[in-house]
Amino acid sequence: MKHRVLEYKHALKLSGSGGLRSAEDRVAGPLTVAIMLVWHVAVMFLGIGATEALAKGPIRVVASINDLASIAAEVGGGQVEVQAVARPNTDVHRVEVLPSYMVRVSRADLYLMVGLGLDGWADQIIDGSRNNHLVILDCGRGITPLDRPTGKVDASMGDVHPDGNPHYWLDPRNGAIVAGEIAEALGRLDPANSERYRQRAAELQRKAEALLAEKKTSVAAMPVRVIFTYHSSWVYLGAAFGLEIAASVEPVPGIPPTAGHLQKLIGIAKERNVSVLLQEPYFSDEAGSFLAREAGVRVVKASASCDEPAAGSWLQHIGSVLERILAAEN
Repeated sequence: MKHRVLEYKHALKLSGSGGLRSAEDRVAGPLTVAIMLVWHVAVMFLGIGATEALAKGPIRVVASINDLASIAAEVGGGQVEVQAVARPNTDVHRVEVLPSYMVRVSRADLYLMVGLGLDGWADQIIDGSRNNHLVILDCGRGITPLDRPTGKVDASMGDVHPDGNPHYWLDPRNGAIVAGEIAEALGRLDPANSERYRQRAAELQRKAEALLAEKKTSVAAMPVRVIFTYHSSWVYLGAAFGLEIAASVEPVPGIPPTAGHLQKLIGIAKERNVSVLLQEPYFSDEAGSFLAREAGVRVVKASASCDEPAAGSWLQHIGSVLERILAAEN
Protein backbone atom coordinates (compact mmCIF):
# COMPACT_ATOMS: atom_id res chain seq x y z
CA MET A 1 0.00 0.00 0.00
CA LYS A 2 2.88 2.37 0.67
CA HIS A 3 3.98 2.07 -2.95
CA ARG A 4 0.44 2.77 -4.18
CA VAL A 5 0.27 5.94 -2.10
CA LEU A 6 3.57 7.37 -3.33
CA GLU A 7 3.40 6.33 -6.97
CA TYR A 8 0.39 5.43 -9.04
CA LYS A 9 -0.92 5.57 -12.61
CA HIS A 10 -3.86 7.49 -13.98
CA ALA A 11 -5.51 5.51 -16.73
CA LEU A 12 -7.99 7.83 -18.45
CA LYS A 13 -6.59 9.37 -21.65
CA LEU A 14 -8.56 12.08 -23.43
CA SER A 15 -7.30 13.91 -26.47
CA GLY A 16 -8.64 17.26 -27.55
CA SER A 17 -8.14 20.99 -27.46
CA GLY A 18 -7.18 23.38 -24.72
CA GLY A 19 -5.97 22.18 -21.36
CA LEU A 20 -8.06 19.02 -21.08
CA ARG A 21 -5.96 16.11 -19.90
CA SER A 22 -5.88 13.21 -17.52
CA ALA A 23 -3.67 13.09 -14.48
CA GLU A 24 -0.72 11.37 -16.16
CA ASP A 25 1.79 8.94 -14.68
CA ARG A 26 3.67 10.84 -12.02
CA VAL A 27 5.08 10.64 -8.54
CA ALA A 28 3.14 12.31 -5.76
CA GLY A 29 4.32 15.70 -4.58
CA PRO A 30 6.20 16.43 -1.38
CA LEU A 31 3.41 15.50 1.02
CA THR A 32 4.22 15.34 4.68
CA VAL A 33 4.10 12.01 6.52
CA ALA A 34 1.28 13.30 8.71
CA ILE A 35 -0.91 14.22 5.75
CA MET A 36 -0.28 10.91 4.05
CA LEU A 37 -1.14 8.94 7.20
CA VAL A 38 -4.38 10.85 7.70
CA TRP A 39 -5.28 10.41 4.06
CA HIS A 40 -4.55 6.66 4.25
CA VAL A 41 -6.91 6.33 7.20
CA ALA A 42 -9.58 8.30 5.29
CA VAL A 43 -9.26 5.97 2.32
CA MET A 44 -9.64 2.88 4.48
CA PHE A 45 -12.55 4.35 6.43
CA LEU A 46 -14.49 5.65 3.43
CA GLY A 47 -13.73 2.73 1.17
CA ILE A 48 -12.32 4.94 -1.59
CA GLY A 49 -10.20 2.97 -4.06
CA ALA A 50 -7.78 4.33 -6.60
CA THR A 51 -9.55 2.35 -9.32
CA GLU A 52 -13.06 3.59 -8.58
CA ALA A 53 -15.03 3.87 -11.81
CA LEU A 54 -16.55 7.06 -13.13
CA ALA A 55 -19.58 7.69 -10.98
CA LYS A 56 -23.15 7.47 -12.18
CA GLY A 57 -25.46 10.42 -11.73
CA PRO A 58 -24.28 14.05 -11.64
CA ILE A 59 -20.75 14.82 -12.78
CA ARG A 60 -18.72 15.75 -9.73
CA VAL A 61 -16.59 18.83 -10.34
CA VAL A 62 -13.97 20.33 -8.04
CA ALA A 63 -12.37 23.69 -8.87
CA SER A 64 -9.41 25.47 -7.37
CA ILE A 65 -11.44 28.67 -6.87
CA ASN A 66 -15.08 29.65 -6.51
CA ASP A 67 -15.14 31.56 -9.80
CA LEU A 68 -14.36 28.51 -11.92
CA ALA A 69 -16.79 26.50 -9.81
CA SER A 70 -19.50 29.12 -10.37
CA ILE A 71 -18.97 29.01 -14.12
CA ALA A 72 -19.10 25.21 -14.06
CA ALA A 73 -22.32 25.27 -12.01
CA GLU A 74 -23.96 27.55 -14.57
CA VAL A 75 -22.79 25.52 -17.56
CA GLY A 76 -23.49 22.16 -15.95
CA GLY A 77 -26.87 22.96 -14.44
CA GLY A 78 -28.56 19.99 -12.80
CA GLN A 79 -26.10 17.58 -14.38
CA VAL A 80 -23.22 18.59 -12.08
CA GLU A 81 -22.29 18.82 -8.41
CA VAL A 82 -19.67 21.51 -7.87
CA GLN A 83 -17.23 22.31 -5.04
CA ALA A 84 -14.21 24.58 -4.69
CA VAL A 85 -11.00 24.37 -2.67
CA ALA A 86 -9.70 27.89 -1.96
CA ARG A 87 -11.79 30.19 0.21
CA PRO A 88 -12.43 33.64 -1.28
CA ASN A 89 -11.06 35.52 1.74
CA THR A 90 -7.66 33.81 1.60
CA ASP A 91 -4.64 34.24 -0.65
CA VAL A 92 -5.10 31.77 -3.49
CA HIS A 93 -1.35 31.80 -4.14
CA ARG A 94 -0.82 30.01 -0.85
CA VAL A 95 -3.36 27.33 -0.02
CA GLU A 96 -2.57 24.79 2.67
CA VAL A 97 -3.05 21.27 1.34
CA LEU A 98 -5.37 19.32 3.64
CA PRO A 99 -6.37 15.64 3.59
CA SER A 100 -10.01 16.70 3.27
CA TYR A 101 -9.22 18.27 -0.11
CA MET A 102 -7.72 14.99 -1.30
CA VAL A 103 -10.82 13.11 -0.17
CA ARG A 104 -12.99 15.61 -2.05
CA VAL A 105 -10.98 15.20 -5.25
CA SER A 106 -10.85 11.41 -4.90
CA ARG A 107 -14.60 11.41 -5.60
CA ALA A 108 -14.48 13.92 -8.46
CA ASP A 109 -14.79 13.34 -12.19
CA LEU A 110 -13.39 16.71 -13.31
CA TYR A 111 -10.90 19.11 -11.73
CA LEU A 112 -10.70 22.76 -12.88
CA MET A 113 -7.30 24.40 -12.43
CA VAL A 114 -6.73 28.14 -12.81
CA GLY A 115 -3.35 27.55 -14.42
CA LEU A 116 -0.73 30.18 -15.31
CA GLY A 117 1.18 29.16 -12.19
CA LEU A 118 -1.42 30.37 -9.67
CA ASP A 119 -2.61 27.08 -8.17
CA GLY A 120 0.41 24.81 -8.27
CA TRP A 121 -0.76 23.46 -4.92
CA ALA A 122 -3.60 21.72 -6.78
CA ASP A 123 -1.11 19.22 -8.21
CA GLN A 124 -0.37 18.07 -4.68
CA ILE A 125 -4.07 17.59 -3.97
CA ILE A 126 -4.61 15.71 -7.22
CA ASP A 127 -1.60 13.48 -6.61
CA GLY A 128 -2.80 12.71 -3.09
CA SER A 129 -6.35 11.92 -4.25
CA ARG A 130 -5.22 8.69 -5.97
CA ASN A 131 -8.09 9.19 -8.43
CA ASN A 132 -7.33 7.11 -11.54
CA HIS A 133 -10.21 8.56 -13.53
CA LEU A 134 -9.93 12.26 -12.78
CA VAL A 135 -9.97 14.56 -15.82
CA ILE A 136 -8.09 17.83 -15.37
CA LEU A 137 -8.92 21.02 -17.26
CA ASP A 138 -6.36 23.83 -17.24
CA CYS A 139 -8.77 26.73 -17.63
CA GLY A 140 -6.00 29.22 -18.36
CA ARG A 141 -4.85 27.53 -21.55
CA GLY A 142 -7.28 29.41 -23.80
CA ILE A 143 -6.61 32.84 -22.28
CA THR A 144 -4.37 35.55 -23.71
CA PRO A 145 -2.49 36.54 -20.53
CA LEU A 146 -1.63 40.09 -19.53
CA ASP A 147 1.65 41.18 -17.91
CA ARG A 148 3.66 38.32 -19.33
CA PRO A 149 7.35 39.01 -18.65
CA THR A 150 9.46 39.42 -21.77
CA GLY A 151 12.85 38.87 -20.14
CA LYS A 152 14.34 36.70 -17.47
CA VAL A 153 12.29 36.29 -14.28
CA ASP A 154 14.21 36.35 -10.99
CA ALA A 155 13.55 36.86 -7.29
CA SER A 156 14.08 40.63 -7.49
CA MET A 157 10.81 40.87 -9.42
CA GLY A 158 8.80 39.44 -6.53
CA ASP A 159 5.90 37.06 -7.07
CA VAL A 160 5.84 37.39 -10.85
CA HIS A 161 4.27 34.61 -12.89
CA PRO A 162 6.42 33.72 -15.92
CA ASP A 163 3.36 32.78 -17.99
CA GLY A 164 1.53 36.03 -17.26
CA ASN A 165 -0.92 37.39 -14.71
CA PRO A 166 -3.21 34.51 -13.63
CA HIS A 167 -6.25 36.49 -12.39
CA TYR A 168 -7.93 36.35 -15.80
CA TRP A 169 -11.44 35.48 -14.57
CA LEU A 170 -11.99 39.13 -13.58
CA ASP A 171 -12.49 39.95 -17.27
CA PRO A 172 -15.95 38.61 -18.22
CA ARG A 173 -14.72 37.83 -21.73
CA ASN A 174 -12.19 35.39 -20.30
CA GLY A 175 -14.83 33.76 -18.15
CA ALA A 176 -16.88 33.22 -21.30
CA ILE A 177 -13.90 31.45 -22.88
CA VAL A 178 -13.59 29.25 -19.81
CA ALA A 179 -17.31 28.45 -19.98
CA GLY A 180 -16.83 27.09 -23.48
CA GLU A 181 -13.88 24.95 -22.38
CA ILE A 182 -15.87 23.58 -19.45
CA ALA A 183 -18.81 22.81 -21.74
CA GLU A 184 -16.54 20.75 -23.98
CA ALA A 185 -15.03 18.89 -21.00
CA LEU A 186 -18.46 18.09 -19.57
CA GLY A 187 -19.64 16.99 -23.00
CA ARG A 188 -16.82 14.47 -23.23
CA LEU A 189 -17.78 13.03 -19.85
CA ASP A 190 -21.50 13.13 -20.61
CA PRO A 191 -22.10 13.07 -24.39
CA ALA A 192 -25.87 12.76 -24.00
CA ASN A 193 -26.03 16.29 -22.57
CA SER A 194 -23.24 17.90 -24.60
CA GLU A 195 -25.60 20.22 -26.49
CA ARG A 196 -27.14 21.42 -23.21
CA TYR A 197 -23.69 22.35 -21.93
CA ARG A 198 -22.90 24.29 -25.10
CA GLN A 199 -26.19 26.15 -24.94
CA ARG A 200 -25.67 27.12 -21.32
CA ALA A 201 -22.12 28.29 -22.07
CA ALA A 202 -23.47 30.45 -24.91
CA GLU A 203 -26.08 31.93 -22.58
CA LEU A 204 -23.42 32.71 -19.98
CA GLN A 205 -21.37 34.38 -22.70
CA ARG A 206 -24.35 36.64 -23.49
CA LYS A 207 -24.69 37.52 -19.80
CA ALA A 208 -20.98 38.33 -19.61
CA GLU A 209 -21.18 40.60 -22.67
CA ALA A 210 -24.20 42.39 -21.19
CA LEU A 211 -22.41 43.03 -17.88
CA LEU A 212 -19.33 44.24 -19.72
CA ALA A 213 -21.31 46.74 -21.79
CA GLU A 214 -23.33 48.00 -18.81
CA LYS A 215 -20.41 48.53 -16.45
CA LYS A 216 -18.10 50.00 -19.09
CA THR A 217 -20.71 52.70 -19.62
CA SER A 218 -20.86 53.35 -15.87
CA VAL A 219 -17.07 53.51 -15.53
CA ALA A 220 -16.81 55.84 -18.54
CA ALA A 221 -19.01 58.33 -16.67
CA MET A 222 -16.64 58.47 -13.68
CA PRO A 223 -14.86 61.83 -13.30
CA VAL A 224 -11.58 60.02 -12.58
CA ARG A 225 -11.01 56.51 -13.88
CA VAL A 226 -7.69 55.95 -12.13
CA ILE A 227 -7.24 53.74 -9.04
CA PHE A 228 -4.62 52.08 -6.87
CA THR A 229 -4.59 48.35 -6.16
CA TYR A 230 -2.77 46.57 -3.39
CA HIS A 231 -1.68 43.52 -5.38
CA SER A 232 -1.61 42.92 -9.13
CA SER A 233 -4.85 40.93 -8.96
CA TRP A 234 -7.00 43.48 -10.76
CA VAL A 235 -5.27 44.15 -14.10
CA TYR A 236 -7.89 42.19 -16.07
CA LEU A 237 -10.73 44.03 -14.37
CA GLY A 238 -9.10 47.36 -15.19
CA ALA A 239 -8.38 46.44 -18.79
CA ALA A 240 -11.90 45.13 -19.39
CA PHE A 241 -13.82 48.06 -17.93
CA GLY A 242 -11.56 51.03 -18.66
CA LEU A 243 -10.03 51.55 -15.22
CA GLU A 244 -6.40 52.63 -15.19
CA ILE A 245 -4.29 51.25 -12.37
CA ALA A 246 -1.84 54.03 -11.57
CA ALA A 247 0.26 51.94 -9.19
CA SER A 248 0.11 49.12 -6.65
CA VAL A 249 0.80 49.31 -2.94
CA GLU A 250 3.23 46.44 -3.35
CA PRO A 251 6.34 47.82 -5.08
CA VAL A 252 6.69 44.41 -6.74
CA PRO A 253 4.15 41.58 -6.43
CA GLY A 254 4.21 39.89 -3.04
CA ILE A 255 6.57 42.40 -1.40
CA PRO A 256 5.19 44.73 1.33
CA PRO A 257 5.50 48.47 0.71
CA THR A 258 8.40 50.50 2.02
CA ALA A 259 8.05 53.99 3.48
CA GLY A 260 9.64 55.41 0.34
CA HIS A 261 7.19 53.61 -1.93
CA LEU A 262 4.22 54.90 0.07
CA GLN A 263 5.53 58.43 -0.28
CA LYS A 264 5.63 57.94 -4.05
CA LEU A 265 2.01 56.78 -3.96
CA ILE A 266 1.01 59.94 -2.10
CA GLY A 267 2.60 61.99 -4.85
CA ILE A 268 0.77 60.00 -7.53
CA ALA A 269 -2.54 60.30 -5.68
CA LYS A 270 -2.27 64.08 -5.47
CA GLU A 271 -1.01 64.54 -9.01
CA ARG A 272 -3.60 62.29 -10.67
CA ASN A 273 -6.51 62.65 -8.22
CA VAL A 274 -6.49 58.98 -7.28
CA SER A 275 -9.10 58.47 -4.59
CA VAL A 276 -9.67 54.67 -4.51
CA LEU A 277 -7.50 51.78 -3.36
CA LEU A 278 -8.84 48.32 -4.26
CA GLN A 279 -7.48 45.84 -1.72
CA GLU A 280 -8.04 42.18 -0.87
CA PRO A 281 -9.21 41.52 2.72
CA TYR A 282 -6.21 39.38 3.70
CA PHE A 283 -3.64 42.17 3.26
CA SER A 284 -2.57 44.51 6.07
CA ASP A 285 -4.62 47.67 6.65
CA GLU A 286 -1.58 49.80 7.47
CA ALA A 287 -0.79 51.08 3.98
CA GLY A 288 -4.43 51.84 3.20
CA SER A 289 -4.85 53.75 6.45
CA PHE A 290 -1.70 55.75 5.70
CA LEU A 291 -2.88 56.67 2.20
CA ALA A 292 -6.32 57.57 3.54
CA ARG A 293 -4.80 59.83 6.16
CA GLU A 294 -2.19 61.49 3.96
CA ALA A 295 -3.92 61.63 0.57
CA GLY A 296 -7.63 61.07 1.18
CA VAL A 297 -7.64 57.70 -0.57
CA ARG A 298 -10.69 55.53 0.18
CA VAL A 299 -10.11 51.80 0.60
CA VAL A 300 -12.46 49.38 -1.13
CA LYS A 301 -11.92 45.89 0.28
CA ALA A 302 -12.88 43.08 -2.05
CA SER A 303 -11.74 39.55 -2.71
CA ALA A 304 -10.60 38.70 -6.21
CA SER A 305 -12.87 35.63 -6.02
CA CYS A 306 -16.62 35.39 -5.68
CA ASP A 307 -18.26 34.32 -2.44
CA GLU A 308 -19.92 31.05 -3.45
CA PRO A 309 -19.25 28.19 -5.90
CA ALA A 310 -22.77 28.65 -7.24
CA ALA A 311 -24.31 29.60 -10.56
CA GLY A 312 -24.45 33.38 -10.98
CA SER A 313 -21.94 34.17 -8.23
CA TRP A 314 -19.01 34.91 -10.59
CA LEU A 315 -20.64 37.68 -12.65
CA GLN A 316 -22.50 39.05 -9.63
CA HIS A 317 -19.19 39.48 -7.83
CA ILE A 318 -17.56 41.37 -10.70
CA GLY A 319 -20.55 43.71 -10.88
CA SER A 320 -20.51 44.22 -7.11
CA VAL A 321 -16.81 45.16 -7.06
CA LEU A 322 -17.35 47.74 -9.79
CA GLU A 323 -20.38 49.19 -8.00
CA ARG A 324 -18.30 49.64 -4.85
CA ILE A 325 -15.55 51.40 -6.81
CA LEU A 326 -18.15 53.70 -8.39
CA ALA A 327 -19.67 54.48 -4.99
CA ALA A 328 -16.25 55.23 -3.45
CA GLU A 329 -15.30 57.48 -6.37
CA ASN A 330 -18.51 59.45 -6.03
